[in-house]
Amino acid sequence: MSMYEHGVSVEEQMKIIRKGADEIISMEELKEKLLKSEREHKPLKVKLGLDPSAPDIHLGHAVVLRKIRQIQDLGHQAVIIIGDFTGRIGDPTGRSKARKQLTREEVLENARTYERQIFKILDSKKTEVRFNSEWLSRLNFRDVIELASKYSVARMLEREDFRNRFQNQISIGIHEFFYPIMQAYDSLETEADIELGGTDQRFNILMGRTYQKEFGRECQIAILMPILEGIDGVEKMSKSLGNYIGIFEEPDIMYRKVMQIPDHLILKYFDLATDVHPDETARLKDLLDRDLANPRDIKMRLAREIVALYHSREDAASAEENFIQVFQNKEVPEKVPETVIKPSDGIIEAIVRAGLAPSKSEARRLVKQGGVKRNGDRVQDFADIVLNTGDILQVGKEKFTKVIVE
Repeated sequence: MSMYEHGVSVEEQMKIIRKGADEIISMEELKEKLLKSEREHKPLKVKLGLDPSAPDIHLGHAVVLRKIRQIQDLGHQAVIIIGDFTGRIGDPTGRSKARKQLTREEVLENARTYERQIFKILDSKKTEVRFNSEWLSRLNFRDVIELASKYSVARMLEREDFRNRFQNQISIGIHEFFYPIMQAYDSLETEADIELGGTDQRFNILMGRTYQKEFGRECQIAILMPILEGIDGVEKMSKSLGNYIGIFEEPDIMYRKVMQIPDHLILKYFDLATDVHPDETARLKDLLDRDLANPRDIKMRLAREIVALYHSREDAASAEENFIQVFQNKEVPEKVPETVIKPSDGIIEAIVRAGLAPSKSEARRLVKQGGVKRNGDRVQDFADIVLNTGDILQVGKEKFTKVIVE
């Protein structure tokens, strides 16, 4: 069930929309649009463009999707633009050189993957998915020249990544200038009232406002969301850096990863990765600021909220119970993966079969260093141990397997 009711006041809507946002351009225009929507009983169109080049969604990618879901729960509609046309050029944002252009087949496969993932977060009944090739492929050269005439090279070079490349004499393809123009044209075509993106999309989203104004349309509101740091608390969340929380990860893994974030990010995660009401996050901030609550307990609440969003309240409670058993009480979790071994296999073979170590030599090293337990007892010597069905092997603090001898 949605945490919001239809027909909430404009002030309440603005409070929810503002939660966690880095910048809204502009709050006055947003209020006017919401008042107009209320008067005319017509939902606002909230646009998000997805460049289908990295389709594996984690909590960092989900920041803007969560905000759109909150706006949907207020009664508004989402328009998701899959950039099957723009994706073949590649967004130059933050790039020190031109991106490799994707083939049409690569773009479409990534787009299909994105479509499957976004409805883990968005309300499919209030979401329209469109591919921008639908209108961009129809433009002729005269149309393109007209669009290009609305913007100057000098203004294009105000954009940081273009400016840096220009100053460092690194090539900029003319086609790259058309990426923000095409993104702006998407806003014209879909008559977007609001466009969301990360702070790194500021230039592109404001370009949409520029073009809407040039063509005599009502300007879209820009809502810019912060970049979410990963569980290391330092770098932007990224799968390649291993500091990510995937939205399809198992509840126990998701819960454990949330508990790894540093305390200074607890409130930011509440703002950007949950749908907890802003009044409640303000209350939690007050508790932490006045040392009236243990940060660990607030973080456990955060972990429950995030797991429940992507799984269920029951899964969240179970993940918390397992976390307490394993990491706080140093007990074995309820659900332990099983590993089938032969009667002749020793503990080294079992560790490798279970995937608890990549090789026999690494398994031997772990035993010698005291990093392996059998049924809670540290293994001192692996030579004479006979394993029985039901034995629990533990490597390090987190890796377990139940032995099945067949």
